[in-house]
Amino acid sequence: MKRIDAASHVRGEAQFVDDVPPPAEMLYAAVFSSSVMHGKILALHIEDARSLDGVVAVLTAKDIPGENQIGTVIPDEELLASEEVHYVGQPVAVVVGTIPEIVQKGVRRITMDVAELPAVTDPKEAFLEDKIIDTPQVFALGDVDTAWQKCDLIVEGLCDIGGQEHLYLETQRARAIPLEGDVICIHSSTQGPSLVQRHAAKILGISNCRVEVDVKRLGGGFGGKEDQATPWACMAALAAWHTKKPVELVLRRADDIRMTGKRHPYKSDFKIGVTKEGKILAYEVKHYQNSGSTADLSLAVLDRTLFHSTNSYFIPNVRIFGVCCRTNLPSNTAFRGFGAPQGMFVMESAIAKVAEKLGMPREDIQAKNLLKENDVFPYDQQARNCRTRMTWDKAVESYQLPEIRKRIEDYNKTHFEMKKGFALMPVCFGISFTTTYMNQASALVHVYTDGSVSVSTGGVEMGQGLSTNILTIAARTLGIRPGRIKIESTNTTRTANMSPSAASATTVLNGNATLIAIGQVLDRLRAVMAKELCVPEKEKITIVDEKVLYNGNETGWTWNLLVQTAYLNRIDLSAHGFFATPKIYFDKAEGKGSPFAYHVFGTAIIEVTLDCMRGIYDVDSVKIVHDLGRPINDLVDRGQVEGGLAQGLGWMTMEDLRFNEKGQLLSGTLATYKVPDVYFMPDDIEVTFLENAEEPLGPYGNKAVGEPPFMYGIGVFFAIRHAMRAFRPQNEFTFTSPLTPERVLLQLYYEKSH
Repeated sequence: MKRIDAASHVRGEAQFVDDVPPPAEMLYAAVFSSSVMHGKILALHIEDARSLDGVVAVLTAKDIPGENQIGTVIPDEELLASEEVHYVGQPVAVVVGTIPEIVQKGVRRITMDVAELPAVTDPKEAFLEDKIIDTPQVFALGDVDTAWQKCDLIVEGLCDIGGQEHLYLETQRARAIPLEGDVICIHSSTQGPSLVQRHAAKILGISNCRVEVDVKRLGGGFGGKEDQATPWACMAALAAWHTKKPVELVLRRADDIRMTGKRHPYKSDFKIGVTKEGKILAYEVKHYQNSGSTADLSLAVLDRTLFHSTNSYFIPNVRIFGVCCRTNLPSNTAFRGFGAPQGMFVMESAIAKVAEKLGMPREDIQAKNLLKENDVFPYDQQARNCRTRMTWDKAVESYQLPEIRKRIEDYNKTHFEMKKGFALMPVCFGISFTTTYMNQASALVHVYTDGSVSVSTGGVEMGQGLSTNILTIAARTLGIRPGRIKIESTNTTRTANMSPSAASATTVLNGNATLIAIGQVLDRLRAVMAKELCVPEKEKITIVDEKVLYNGNETGWTWNLLVQTAYLNRIDLSAHGFFATPKIYFDKAEGKGSPFAYHVFGTAIIEVTLDCMRGIYDVDSVKIVHDLGRPINDLVDRGQVEGGLAQGLGWMTMEDLRFNEKGQLLSGTLATYKVPDVYFMPDDIEVTFLENAEEPLGPYGNKAVGEPPFMYGIGVFFAIRHAMRAFRPQNEFTFTSPLTPERVLLQLYYEKSH
């Protein structure tokens, strides 16, 4: 089955927040924001904006009827700045008017007097100034201090890891409509409808039940709309509350990039000890996360960094330190991989440095230290159904690694200015929200008397194919045609208290909830059928291709007849299913537990060609063996693998966020911030799914596929580094990402890289 929304997307029929015809008298909103990094607000001049013909209202923090607070984990984020501003782009006022052009003009007429205060943008500097969020975290396994004495080689290094702009196609936007009884309906481009509901209610000073949030689909999210869709929805709701009219707020691309947070940049220090054969005995790492100005989701992102700091390797003695550092930049936030890529990059960098010091191939050291069944992670969970070695061996064999190595060595011997490189990138990624209570989901299923079916879940379709997966699960379970089933929008009046669509857990949670709800309906239908057929074992009744079977034999009954009969017998044809991931827990104080339902494993082999005269490179091929479990929809799953790979390659190579000394974003347009396009992507991409590797906890044996493929892209950094070393083996190259052509050139033409 193809993706159910493919045709409507191609024809431009798929509707997003602002595609629905506007209600009568709808107003528009725009945001005035800070132009300084840090300062005390002395005066805000809004009179010129208010006097504009067509401007209906200019709202500030004083106009918030409830609590001016939208911090999810820590209450440290105002919706509209009241006394101080903490980053360039922080919202201060909302202009509401009759047409978009007028409100933008109104924003330009607002001025603000600010007494500037000291600012910091570097996480290590923030740490030294004690500007941290919450308390540092430490995971430990074994005895690191004693293990150093047993090592034949100890190396140290540092990593400077860049951030990444989400660059979703649909910018942040929301439409708020006042209804009778002081109810606000919000159409929001959000991954977390319940988050929007809770915070809008808090801002307005009303109960949650008076805020309805509806999400049909997103034009991309990648984590950037998990928490950071909330403020724009709240501002639209605030404007609708005051004006008593519908209000729409849509960020222009430049404003979206300037005002929203990114993937967290990190600075990390590592120390690693090995035997002369390359066996890792000890590893210590300190992660300094650039959290930005508020907590947002930084604590949870840091947790996942710590969880994934040893990637696919077993290391008997480990100490992992992490701290969220508060800086004067927009609050960094969730992004595909959610902190794991940063932790994995440092681990791979440490192995690369060891390999260079020992004079061994990097992949040989990787292979010597791969996880095995029942190995213990630094947070005390055991590796179960561990397929690290399986994916590694299959990649090496299927893609003929010895031939790749020899071909590249031969090429490099006969070419001076052009060099080739390759790298293997294993991935081990835990599936579940690491905040245990978030691992829950609900589904509501209605079977109508004509045999059609409605399915509502708390999952948000944001381009990842969730709707197609849920529909596939429902059709397969009911035994009916997919065309009979409608997947409803995600709505807080149908599904309450939903977790965000994130953490690669959306299909796991909502798919299982759908199975539970459908199971209740089917159980009732089987009871009806058993009574009609006068048979004792209802478990032997199945529905296949809309035909009712008993013990595998046709009964003459159809799906339609069964549904109608059940209805006439007053049998409930609706059900609510609830799923909570079993057997997961984590003690944050101790840094120990079993936080993940399972792990996803995989291995990629990446090849590149580097022009050492110009610093430019081509990604020649990426060949992946991925642990998917059993595919629900092969087309959807392959799309996720290839899309995640593209984003990972971009993060490591070209997506370079730059701020000036005043905290202003220099790479704020698509002319200055480059992302992978079809010409950058390798012509040769091969993806092999492991066979006979289903996951018992996943719907129909499926494993989550949204985030793990992103980490394959990390391998391109080390493939380029391999080619650089072939040209300048005496140079010591840094572990600074992204590895842009400019950085390649600077490092190639210094004896000692700066």
